[in-house]
Amino acid sequence: MAIYTNIDNSKLYQNSIIYTGDDGTRNITEADTFQADLVWLKRRNSSSSHFLVDSVRGATKSLSSNADTLEATESAGVTGFITDGFSLGGAGGYNNNGDTFVSWLWKAGSSVSGTTGGSGTSKSYSGSVNTDSGFSIIKYVGNGTAAHTIPHHLGAAPKMVICKSISENRGWPIQHSGLTSAAYAIFLSSTNAEASQPAGGGTNTWNSTAASSSVVTLGNNANNNKDGDSYIMYSFAPKQGFSSISTYIGNGDNDGQYIPLSFQPSFFLSKRINSAGDPWVLIDNKRNPTNVVENTLTPNNPDAENTGTDRANFLGTGIKIKTSSDAWNGSGSTYIYMAFAEHPLVTGASSIPGTAR
Repeated sequence: MAIYTNIDNSKLYQNSIIYTGDDGTRNITEADTFQADLVWLKRRNSSSSHFLVDSVRGATKSLSSNADTLEATESAGVTGFITDGFSLGGAGGYNNNGDTFVSWLWKAGSSVSGTTGGSGTSKSYSGSVNTDSGFSIIKYVGNGTAAHTIPHHLGAAPKMVICKSISENRGWPIQHSGLTSAAYAIFLSSTNAEASQPAGGGTNTWNSTAASSSVVTLGNNANNNKDGDSYIMYSFAPKQGFSSISTYIGNGDNDGQYIPLSFQPSFFLSKRINSAGDPWVLIDNKRNPTNVVENTLTPNNPDAENTGTDRANFLGTGIKIKTSSDAWNGSGSTYIYMAFAEHPLVTGASSIPGTAR
């Protein structure tokens, strides 16, 4: 029998919450939801930056996935992480009166700290980790030396790692198991294809080394390892029945590919990797409560939500692409993705996947 997750309620580990802004101080909560450790939010109805705030860097400290800028402080943005969600002030990009917003939340929860390893001078790190859901947040200091290793504390190799400089204007390099090799990176803030020698100088971003069950290995590229600079690292290890991190190949047809996940998805993030010019695309079950899924946001730009065009169907055990758009389904093109479950498939003989919507 296949070994699936022991998570029987995905909302205790990953969730999406939609809300309407009111300009005031407020809590964003939902029943059965956790204290958020990573909040990623976006205004839906007009152009506005994506904001990512986490409990390791601290409330009010934001980064934008659509920009390469260093960390900013917004005292009226995400102001706290509370028992069943997070709290907000009245900043316009977070809570403008009458505007519609979506937030995507992840739970980490267990504190970790120590010193980095590998080559060069050891540096301090701290973070928060959840081995049940395969998610960790690590804040570390670069040492500028290739083969610098950063512990992620997941106990399993992450298949997607996102890094960002806090100290300088740098890109968002991603390691993903679906890229051509560990010598390659792709950037969350860009429409570029994968590349083996991205901007930032030095060796390739990941020192041509895939993440192991204990560490992420860095090159000496300034995007994730400049000596003395501080960085944040989000690591995701897939948990069968709860999350999936993999690839699919487009067929160029409106009756597109079926992507088997072993669960009904609630969150789906993807990117074409073998050709430049196409955005990252992000869909979820809160903005799209029924099929066909139409409402799309693009993490690499601040555009308002794209609506009214069929994109996909969320099904009981996977996702069906419903467009021939190159951003989703170019013929012969390779796409990387990360997906999370609405109804996890849990360990046990009586376990069954969620049914189609």
